Formats: sequence, structure tokens, C-alpha cells
Amino acid sequence: MTGSPSSDMQDPEPKAPAVLRLALFPSFFYRKDRETGELRGVGVELARALALRLGASLTVAEFLSPPKVVEALATGAADVAMLGIDPMRGAEVDYSPPVLAADFTFLVAAGSELRDIASADRPGMRIALVRHHAMDTALRGKLAHAERVYADTPDAAFELFRSGSAGVLAGIRPGLLMYARMMPGTRVLGDRYGRNVIALAVRKGEADLLSHVRAFAEQARADGTVARAIAQAGLGGVDVA
Repeated sequence: MTGSPSSDMQDPEPKAPAVLRLALFPSFFYRKDRETGELRGVGVELARALALRLGASLTVAEFLSPPKVVEALATGAADVAMLGIDPMRGAEVDYSPPVLAADFTFLVAAGSELRDIASADRPGMRIALVRHHAMDTALRGKLAHAERVYADTPDAAFELFRSGSAGVLAGIRPGLLMYARMMPGTRVLGDRYGRNVIALAVRKGEADLLSHVRAFAEQARADGTVARAIAQAGLGGVDVA
């Protein structure tokens, strides 16, 4: 007697794309080589590892901001991105398990008397940060006196700080450590005002691709792929989630 079709048939393997399209926004995830234009960094390396696992080629597209990356995923213009886990995005994207985590904190000027996040919340203090970014979301409700000064990208926010238009630069620790190296004497505060937990994101309803990225995230954390990508990028202040 043969078994029923339901008992004999196995679930098919989830389909993988032939080309994996990665969406990036300006962040510590990558930097562009000024001479060659090549994109490098932890986000690119993890996407390459994912593409290799899928047997797919990788293409990379840059977008202005996290909302533009979410839009690219939602409209099918991109397949995968690295995004901070935000429940508000849950209607448009699905997440893998977390892969990276880093603190939100402040960069202060050389000679600044500021020693912690709370001491920066004073009248007349201007804090530069990126609009439509998790760094802003995490800061909401935590400033009673200081003024937010917005820019469209991390580099533009840094220019506000470097020019003296803001006394403090808010951001994610690895990015602030990079900027601190560009301005000797500046200092990244030791405490934090939030934590950015980052995962791979795909368009809502892409069950096959989501299955692949979930399995990849679990394996990449366990086998050292994430840790190696962090080390290869030379990042400080980033942890394996």
C-alpha cells in the first residue's frame, strides 16, 4: 500500500533569485572608493556571502535614505537590504534574525565638557543628525532643551558638526568613530541613547527569499561570517547581534 501524496511528497526547496539586488543607503554599511568607485564595507561583504550561498550574482544600488530603501524593496526595485529593525516598517518588509548591533551615541568637539548623553540636553545646544533615520527615532522624547539640526546624509550631518553649526553629532557608534578619526581631538561618548539592531530585510510576502535570508543570517552569525565582515571593514563599535 502506497502512502498518501501528502506523506510521500516533500516540500520543494525555496526558489533563489539568479541576481540578488542589494539596496544601500549612506551609512557605516559601506564606503565608495574615490578612485575606482567600488563599494566596500560590511553590508557589501555580507550581501556577497548571501549571493554566494544562493548561487546568484550580486548588483548594488545606492539610495538616499532608509525610507527610499524600504520603498525600493516594497516596489520590487531591490531584493534585499540591511535595515535597523523597526516595527513601523513591518507592513512593507520582513526581517531575518538580527546580524549586527551598534549603539546610538554622540560625537563631541575637542575640549568639550560634555561627558554623557544627558549633559548635552541644554538650552542653546544644537545636535546634528540624519532625518528619517533610526538615530532620530531613538532620540525622540529624550531631549527637553537641545535643538535637533537635520541633514539628509551622515556626511552632511558631519559637515554641520565640523563647521560649528552644531555642537554635537548624533549617530551610530561605528560611524562616529570614523568621523572622530577625521577630526583629531573630538570624542565619542561612552554611553548611549539607543541601540540599533540590524537585520536583512526583504519585501513583504517574498516567502522564498525570506527563507533563504533567515537561514543565511543564522549560519553567518554561527560560522563567523558576520564577525569576519566586521573585522575586514575595520569597524569599531559594532557587535555580532
